[in-house]
Amino acid sequence: MNTLIDAFTGPLGEAYFQKSLMGASIVAIVASVVGCLVVLRRMAFLGDALSHAMIAGVAGGYLVMKMLFGLEANAPGMLLGSLLTAILTVGLIGFVSRISRIKEDTAIGIMYTGVFALGVVFVSIFRHYIHIDLMHFIMGDVLGISDVDLWASAIVAATVLTVIILFFRHFQIAAFDPVMAASIGLPIVLLDYVLTTCVSLVVVSAVSMVGVILVVGLLITPAATAYLLSDRLSRMMGLAALFGVTSVAGGLYLCVWLDTAGGGAIMVFATLQFLVVLILAPRYGMIARWLRQRRRVPQQLLEDVLGTLIRRAGEPVTIDVMRKYIPVAEGLKASLGKMVREELIVPVDGGFNLTRKGAEEASRILRAHRLWESYLEHIGTPATEVHNQAHILEHVRDHRSMDYLDSLLGHPERDPHGSEIPPKT
Repeated sequence: MNTLIDAFTGPLGEAYFQKSLMGASIVAIVASVVGCLVVLRRMAFLGDALSHAMIAGVAGGYLVMKMLFGLEANAPGMLLGSLLTAILTVGLIGFVSRISRIKEDTAIGIMYTGVFALGVVFVSIFRHYIHIDLMHFIMGDVLGISDVDLWASAIVAATVLTVIILFFRHFQIAAFDPVMAASIGLPIVLLDYVLTTCVSLVVVSAVSMVGVILVVGLLITPAATAYLLSDRLSRMMGLAALFGVTSVAGGLYLCVWLDTAGGGAIMVFATLQFLVVLILAPRYGMIARWLRQRRRVPQQLLEDVLGTLIRRAGEPVTIDVMRKYIPVAEGLKASLGKMVREELIVPVDGGFNLTRKGAEEASRILRAHRLWESYLEHIGTPATEVHNQAHILEHVRDHRSMDYLDSLLGHPERDPHGSEIPPKT
């Protein structure tokens, strides 16, 4: 027991663990909150694009600071270069998608690979001046967070969260209904640029910790996990921030226990967390979906039951009798239980009768069936097939279709078999 407690409390006493937990949690919170808007706007690929394009900005910032000021591996310079590159990439993507028939997702693929490749070439050409550890850039070093990284992430988090809070309603409307947002005068293009700038800031501040590859996961995975649990944006953002922090805490413990890369461990934990929620989410999880499908009763079966009962009105109809007249009776007992709960039928003497509500619904089904029989006869369908075909078509019984058939046939009162066609209700 003491060993287990020490496994959790031991790392907390280490300064490097405390700094890593604090810095990564700050990044995770802001990334998760912004990620909610990214997920809702279906912009996940944009985060990937920005994280890859940043290598050009890092190289450019490094080179400028080295050649002009003699400073090597200057974090503010590389941060500014990364931000400018991210904004340039977003601008190029928007420019290409607006002036050509190329869609935005294709423009993202073109521009981010081009800028990323430019960064690689840039590093290669000026390799005598630029000393960047590309592996560190790709994988990050969450256990080696510097004070500069910590302050940079805190400033970025405060800035981005302030923007999100101030323009929350604008972002919310634009995320769920951009057409309505434009119709009421919201500057959609400006909001897009503000959001992409926020994404750029988050990506830039997170890369040094979790790396260029995994920053996208930190931006998307906690937000996607929260999306499975909430239909409200404000609650989704709160849950996403919580999942971001738990991903960081759980990942750092995995990193220490397994002696593995910190960024990778964080994303492994975040992914496992997502999979657990995907399975267990009370409304949108896999188990909940399976239970809904198991309980779901086909509408066609309900209508077949109502049609059978109205044709034998006045006497209780047993399940055995229903099975003789219903083509597919699988799930019949579940259907009957649902219809009793909805007060469409009532159990009587070992069978079932229609309630008033059920009789009205059944009358509409019977009217549709007999109108379809009349129409099928009208167009020359063989008499032996009229009933079976009408039994299939009776489930198409919206008001407009029925009114059209009724008018086309001259408002018939009886079907081809001489049975009365129920009036419109």
